[in-house]
Parts: sequence; C-alpha cells; structure tokens
Amino acid sequence: MATGANERAVVLLSGGLDSATCLALAREQGLECHALSVDYGQRHATELQAARRVAAAAGVADHRVVHVDLAAIGGSALTDSAIEVPEAGGEGIPVTYVPARNTVFLSLALGFAETLGAHRLVVGANAVDYSGYPDCRPAFIEAFQSLARVATATGVEGAPWSVEAPLMHLSKAQIIREGARLGVDYSLTVSCYRADADGRACGTCDSCRLRADGFAAAGIPDPTRYAG
Repeated sequence: MATGANERAVVLLSGGLDSATCLALAREQGLECHALSVDYGQRHATELQAARRVAAAAGVADHRVVHVDLAAIGGSALTDSAIEVPEAGGEGIPVTYVPARNTVFLSLALGFAETLGAHRLVVGANAVDYSGYPDCRPAFIEAFQSLARVATATGVEGAPWSVEAPLMHLSKAQIIREGARLGVDYSLTVSCYRADADGRACGTCDSCRLRADGFAAAGIPDPTRYAG
C-alpha cells in the first residue's frame, strides 16, 4: 500500500524477532510508527523489556504497553505455569497457543489506531516457519481487516482500514535477512518462551529452535544470549 506524508500506523511489538522486523519495514515505508505491546500475563514477560529496547532503538513516535490478563482464562503453556512448555514441535496446534491472543491484540491496536486517526495495523504474523497457530494465517488477517471496516466509526464512514502482515509468506531465514538489510539489532530481541529474568533463552523450546534454525539458514551470526 502506498504511503502518504506522515501517515500513521500502529505496529504490534512483542519484543521478538518478527515484530522488530515488521517495525523496521514500516519505518522504511516512511510511516509514523506507534508501537503497541501487551502485557497479557505471559510467563516470558522479559519480552516486554525487549519491546521497550526495540522501540527506543527504532525511535518510534509512541510506545504503549497495555495490560490484559489472559492468564485469568488460562488454556496455554504461555500463561499457565502448570502447563509445561514443550521442547519440540508436534502435530496439531501446540499448547503454547494462547486462545484468541491475536484477536485481542489486534482489537487493542484497532482502538489505539482509531484514536490516532491511523488506518493501518502492522502485525508479525507468519504462516511459514511458525508453530501452527490459527491466528497467524492469511484467512485470519483478512477476516480481521473486514471486521475493522464494519466495527469502527471511521470504518463505517469509509476509512480504508488495512491490516498488514508483511512477513506472512517469508521463512524465518528470509525474515532475518530482511532485518539485517534494515539494520535491525536482533540482540535486543527475545523470542524464547522460557526466557529468564535477564532475557536469556533456554535454547530448547519451539521458538528457540525456529529462531536458531533461521539464523543458521540465513548465514547470519546468531546474537541470542542463552542461559547456562
């Protein structure tokens, strides 16, 4: 989508590799980026510290952290400490799936964007090297964009809402190469589902595996700090 002068966008920023790359891509387009992170009760809350580092390094116009307690409904290894984070991917949707997470996140971003007069949402959803989450697929992004156009005051007034997932069809290696081209400092990011309080990765969870494999395939040194 073409950009206009000082066009605003809300970028969902988790503090991980993908969202940091999305932010860099949005800034390359000349967008005025407003970052939104969500403290949803995740066990790897150190990613929020990473999000603040990434936002500061990128020089975003604004960075908001919204608190939503998804741990109150549970149902995921990322919000319920009684459910073990698996060390390898498997068949079907994994226990690290957080029920309705991206729906909640994009809804918050939608409301934030409407207050800014922005009509573009950017999210790091990916359907290639990912864990099998249903809310990281093209059909979900398309459906949410349709929702935005009928669920907001600006939408019904004809605003051209756009929900963008620029990494959707890229492999992890391709994402990393794009980030390297844009100068993303991946040492600032945290992807691990079991990262410790200092942001050091476990090296064995599914997210760590995807990240490490991506750097290896991209032929780019992995700056991830590992525990132990």
